[in-house]
Amino acid sequence: MTTFDQREQGFEKKFALDSELKFRAESRRNKAVAEWAGAKLGLSGDELDGYIRAVRKADLEEAGDDDVFRKVKGDFAAKGMAIDDAEIRKVMAEALAKAVVEIENSKS
Repeated sequence: MTTFDQREQGFEKKFALDSELKFRAESRRNKAVAEWAGAKLGLSGDELDGYIRAVRKADLEEAGDDDVFRKVKGDFAAKGMAIDDAEIRKVMAEALAKAVVEIENSKS
């Protein structure tokens, strides 16, 4: 095997690991955001569990975070709650950062 082949395999492995980390972090973020939104919406128990699944499922609609944002924003609007877009985005960003740290710390 040539050095080029070894480097290519190394890059492919890193890409796979980065993709897995991204998926796991976004999944944790979505759960945290759903728990935050669910608490604001007054959900608990089975209703909250179902809401978490719905938010995670919403993330599969398209690439990026906008599908999760629209889901949460729409749910607030449906309940007549005016939650600022910046607050939702802030919660999403903080939850993602926390999820990445948790995953990184669990590796060591």
